[in-house]
Amino acid sequence: MLSRPADAECPQLRVWLAADVLVIFRFYSSGEIDFDVDLRELQGQERLDLFCGFLTVIGRRLGKPVLMDAEGGDGSHPVLGFDVESDRVVLLAEPFVP
Repeated sequence: MLSRPADAECPQLRVWLAADVLVIFRFYSSGEIDFDVDLRELQGQERLDLFCGFLTVIGRRLGKPVLMDAEGGDGSHPVLGFDVESDRVVLLAEPFVP
């Protein structure tokens, strides 16, 4: 997947965590795992718990942090993520209060 021509489309893998919770993995490089999730699909505690469990499984398996950035973010200000040392998902940014 990663040895494609520079102008080729990026391969995607679609995984449903639940019937209506879709995660789309995009393979940009061999050193990172990039994925998107529609936050509208994570409404409610049960869905949030499902997503945090997903981050935890990936983080534990890789032994690395798994960070979630805001839409369009550049990765420099993650808002939520799996922390390897504490072995749990933690809030990494203060909630926005208008």
